[in-house]
Parts: sequence; C-alpha cells; structure tokens
Amino acid sequence: MKFIATLLIIFFAVLTWSAINPHDYFTWFLEVIPAILGLIILAATYKRFQFTKMVYVLILIHCLILMVGGKYTYAEVPLFDWVRDVFDQTRNNYDKVGHFMQGFVPAMITRELLIRGKVVNSNKWRNFFIVSVGMAISTTYEFIEWFAALMVGEDADSFLGTQGYIWDTQSDMFYCTIGAIAALVLLSRVHDKCIGKIGFEG
Repeated sequence: MKFIATLLIIFFAVLTWSAINPHDYFTWFLEVIPAILGLIILAATYKRFQFTKMVYVLILIHCLILMVGGKYTYAEVPLFDWVRDVFDQTRNNYDKVGHFMQGFVPAMITRELLIRGKVVNSNKWRNFFIVSVGMAISTTYEFIEWFAALMVGEDADSFLGTQGYIWDTQSDMFYCTIGAIAALVLLSRVHDKCIGKIGFEG
C-alpha cells in the first residue's frame, strides 16, 4: 500500500500544480480528464485486478505528461520551446512525446490484460493485437479532437496543438504506433518477469 500511496501523492501533487494558473482552464480540463478518468477506473477495479508495479509506474508517467500538457498546452511547454530553439526545429514537439506515450503505456496495459486473462497465447498474435489497440486508441483520440474543434471552434486550438502542421493528425497516430512497438521491444522481457513475480507466465 505504501507503493500505491506514493504514486497517489505524486499524482495529486502534480495535478494540483498543473491546475494553478494554467494557460487556460478549458484546455487544462481537456488534457487532464483522461488522467482523472484513468484514476477512477483503476480505483474502481483495484480489488478485482491489480496491475504489476511497473505498469502502475508507467501509467503515472503518462498522467504526468498529460498534466504538464494541461498546464502549458502541448504547443507551449517551456522545455520543448528550448529544444525547438537549440535544435532549430520548426515547432514545439512536446505533443509528440504525449502521442508516443499514448501508444507506449497502453501497450503494456493491454499486454498485461491479455497475458493474465489468457486471452491470446501466441506471442505474435498478442503483439499484433497490442499494436492494433494502440492504433485504435490514437484514432479515437483524434476523433475526440476533431469533435472538440467542431463544437468549440477556435477555442480548441490550444487543445489541438497542430501549430500549423498539416500532417499533425497523421504524425500523431504514427508516433503512437511507434510507441506501442517500442514498448513491446524494450519492455516485454522485464514485463514478463514482473508478471511472473505475481504468479503468472508471460
């Protein structure tokens, strides 16, 4: 419980920080609501299903990325303004970090659910479904951005964060897909060991 308590303290501390004088509260709400909904779902299902510590840490990291984006908007995160200027980039690319993690973290969540639920036993098919889930999440999120833009017009510009890049939607989905693949390549063995410690085989 100390582990979960520590994660919750970090979560609420950063959430509170992000809510103090953000760029604008409408964008802040849109960016942090996935993190808040995720916390509610995890809390509601905690007694029935507990993820490995590794997955909980990854979820927290993803939430923190959302909160930073909510604080400044994805187009105006100060560190990535600095990166843009130092490396002579044309835009603030913090949103690409967010979309990479949009594939990376759900890939590990999906992988754990599939393994522990014994849904797919073949590694190849499992990996295919995991990447497909990441792509589906990314597509759904782009739909949400589209609908938000249609409903509120120019007020959604900070939420969209396209910065004039016409291929922003396509590149967002590409980064999400790369994130899912990277998670499988980099973390599958470590994840298997974590799952093994709680009595399951990867």
